[in-house]
Amino acid sequence: MKHYILVHGAWEGSWSWEDTAPSLIAQGHKVTAVDLAGSYSNKQPISQVTMASYVQTVADAIRQLDHKVILVGHSMAGAVISQVAELLPEKIERLVYVAAFLLADGDSVLEAMQRDPAGEFLPQLTFSEDQSSVSASEQTLRDVAFHDVEEKTIQPALKRMADQQATEPFIAKVAVSNERFGSVPKTFIRTDLDKMVTPALQEEMLGNWKVDRVHHLPSGHFPTLSMPGQLAEELLRSDEVRVERAA
Repeated sequence: MKHYILVHGAWEGSWSWEDTAPSLIAQGHKVTAVDLAGSYSNKQPISQVTMASYVQTVADAIRQLDHKVILVGHSMAGAVISQVAELLPEKIERLVYVAAFLLADGDSVLEAMQRDPAGEFLPQLTFSEDQSSVSASEQTLRDVAFHDVEEKTIQPALKRMADQQATEPFIAKVAVSNERFGSVPKTFIRTDLDKMVTPALQEEMLGNWKVDRVHHLPSGHFPTLSMPGQLAEELLRSDEVRVERAA
């Protein structure tokens, strides 16, 4: 039995894993989906929604356990799980990045997005006057995030997406080292139809660290919603030796 800790991305919540987790549980594994500060089930003032609070939430969930975990992050949560691994490398069996930000030391989510000229999400975001939060319109989410998701899934997802996302976690610099974070095995699940974190940016980030498993899904940025069953299969196979880099 393995224990999967699932960490959602910006604007999301633990709810985004609800169609993926059952397939893992059905195979006899344990699953914990966390709710980061500011999410649908963990509403917090914008000022309290920080990268440090994200990392603390995930680290606290792991510290309660007496066994190693497979730590999975989607999108922005890639930066979160990297820093949790820096804190607790001995507690993590493997890191799995699902269309997630696998950043070099000193990099940030925002800077990575700014290096992705084909990315369609960042240019359509609306920042608050004081720059402390950012919002995405329903049309942007439909066109860029959920373009391959069925309408019956989009409707409940829109109702649970946060209205505002704090910008601090996007700006915060990742602090990771070869000795600690670098020692943890890593799998990257690429999303080949992604308009938010494009295949080009994913390929760039794969060069930042040794990644010994690379898998592909023919999905947009949210395989958790568009193909949760297939995503679960990839998570179950995340220890397989199967590296597939783009030509």
